[in-house]
Amino acid sequence: MTALIHHFDNVKDADNPLDVVPVGGRIGAEIRGVKLDGDLDEPTVAAIRASLLRHKVIFFRGQTHLTDESHEAFAARLGEPLAHPTVPVAEGSRFLLELNSKEGEAASAWHTDITFLPAFPSASILRSLIIPPAGGDTLWANGAAAYADLPAPLKALADRLRAIHTNAYDYAASRPEASEDQIKRHREIFASTVYETEHPVVHVHPETQERVLLLGNFVKSFVGLNRDDSARIFSLLQDHITKPENTVRWRWNPGDVAIWDNRATQHRAIADFGKQRRLLRRATIAGQVPVGVDGSGSRVVKPEPQLELVAAE
Repeated sequence: MTALIHHFDNVKDADNPLDVVPVGGRIGAEIRGVKLDGDLDEPTVAAIRASLLRHKVIFFRGQTHLTDESHEAFAARLGEPLAHPTVPVAEGSRFLLELNSKEGEAASAWHTDITFLPAFPSASILRSLIIPPAGGDTLWANGAAAYADLPAPLKALADRLRAIHTNAYDYAASRPEASEDQIKRHREIFASTVYETEHPVVHVHPETQERVLLLGNFVKSFVGLNRDDSARIFSLLQDHITKPENTVRWRWNPGDVAIWDNRATQHRAIADFGKQRRLLRRATIAGQVPVGVDGSGSRVVKPEPQLELVAAE
């Protein structure tokens, strides 16, 4: 008898023409035999998109041929590229973000990219250039599997919650080991313009129709709850997302590429590489405003929306 396959079981689609090898039980797959480039044929690009939706994060080894230009050209095949709203682009590129880490600096808190914007990215494409001999892995977590696994009372609670996401979070509290220079750099660059957006805690994925928990380190508080109650509920739901069963871990080699569905996942780098250098570059693809289970979308809190003045007729 064939076992029932839950929607969060991470198995290969028999109809996908690519060589897809699942990595984790609920998330992640390696795709072999594909050379990423802006000139890929449309059937291959379509198969990559299908794999991304199914596995949430996909990995490609040995893409050392990619340059910044061809990285950007490939990203444009997956959608409209989006530059980071506050961090300058990598030198010589049009929209790539450089992640140049040393002395343990890394995005080592669980997050979904740029959720402080109402239409946060749909996907990210990360290319490794310099990787420490040991350490510096990245973890991804499946927010759809986490929601599916919640007990019914917690689903009912999460369905009704809305959260404020901001880039002006307490960097020093989240990284107590950070130096004064790192804290200053975060404030002057990353949070140079303060963004706040109210998102549903559970949104409906626009392509798969899965319900996904939308949380991560950019969450400031829940609407209608005080800071202490927000922190307790955040920890409860966030812990469900990042439990080991819902995660996959990738050990980088130079030239590897990871692509993740930013609408369905969280990720974090592991800052265990001491003073060794770790250099990657990331492209992001524009997304759309998420919609909650009640049909309501997200809304901008900061900067305050400018009302359009309409002349009287």
